[in-house]
Amino acid sequence: MSKEKAVLAYSGGLDTSVCIKWLIEEKGLEVIAVIGDVGQKRQDLDFIQKKALATGASEALVIDMREEFVQEYLSKALFANALYEDKYPLVSALSRPVLVKHLVEVAEQYGASWIAHGCTGKGNDQARFEIGVRALNPNIQIIAPVREWDLLTRDAEIEWAQARGIPVPVTLASPYSIDDNLWGRTMECGILEDPWAEPPSEVFELTVDPEQAPDEPEYVTIGFASGLPVALNGNPMSFLEVIEALNRIGGAHGFGRIDMVENRLIGVKSREVYETPGALSVIAAHKALEELTLERDLLRYKHQVEQDWAAYVYDAKWFSPLKQALDAFLADTQTFVSGEVRLKFYKGSLRVVGRKSEYSLYDFDLATYGEEDSFDRDAAAHFVELYGLTTEVWARRQGRAQRPEQ
Repeated sequence: MSKEKAVLAYSGGLDTSVCIKWLIEEKGLEVIAVIGDVGQKRQDLDFIQKKALATGASEALVIDMREEFVQEYLSKALFANALYEDKYPLVSALSRPVLVKHLVEVAEQYGASWIAHGCTGKGNDQARFEIGVRALNPNIQIIAPVREWDLLTRDAEIEWAQARGIPVPVTLASPYSIDDNLWGRTMECGILEDPWAEPPSEVFELTVDPEQAPDEPEYVTIGFASGLPVALNGNPMSFLEVIEALNRIGGAHGFGRIDMVENRLIGVKSREVYETPGALSVIAAHKALEELTLERDLLRYKHQVEQDWAAYVYDAKWFSPLKQALDAFLADTQTFVSGEVRLKFYKGSLRVVGRKSEYSLYDFDLATYGEEDSFDRDAAAHFVELYGLTTEVWARRQGRAQRPEQ
């Protein structure tokens, strides 16, 4: 009788490397490993594929998801200027839904009863994988080995893997947990769990130490059409190419490092370190162009939606009806977000130093204090009087002068 099959989201890291062998030994399952290419640079994906097979997977599929990731996921994040808790551009939270989509498709193709992941019980990703699977195919069962096995520490996992000859990139001397994709790189564990400790230089790969960055600034101009990047320094490029270029340029100038204590979905505060030069650069430019092209009330309301959107995606609600409705609203706001934005990189910093658009709502004749000024000051005086009328009536009838001494 053939074994039941489990499709495993496989990264080649410590947890998922142990998962393959554990699912085979402890659950008696045939394991099909799925390796999603979302732009990670840490290891050669062919090597990861071979390692999955050598560890015991019956098949190991490398699926190039990069263009889909950019067009269907990062584009929506850019429209939302998505920054969780105003800092984090949702590196892992954005890649999980596209991975889930392909895991479900592979499970349906191979007739697998199970989808497995290597997420811990403390992290956010367990919810992102499991809620996503249930949203796309609630008939598929889910298994999370890390929540079941008795390997309670990373040291125990390393020793378990070494005893079975499983090659893993993590060692007792270098215990960092890394996740990366086109949008950035995340680092945790080891000394990084101490919020007082400065992250050691060894954890950074995308960005140079700002103190060692070039002494001369670099200027970059990003062209946008309907909210999406289409050019860099006047050269037509795809969104994917723009992200890759900004990761190189921003990283070379030490820009894009984030060190924060964030609030995880499960209620735990977690110290997280990120490198996101490309994401932060393109979001900064996009926001600057929106400031130029979106009407005031729309811009204010959109900012509120952006905060909600980022929280929903962080909290595993990519496939929720509300999030999809917000996508439609955000896409509609991008109609006139076209133009160019000039950025200046220098010693770990980024500044927007110029912006222009044929759809700009900035009217020089209204804004200037020079001779070209066309603003009607007489109208302004009456406007202020009417605008403050409710406050004036309150002050006369109920204001401090009419209150008893306290």
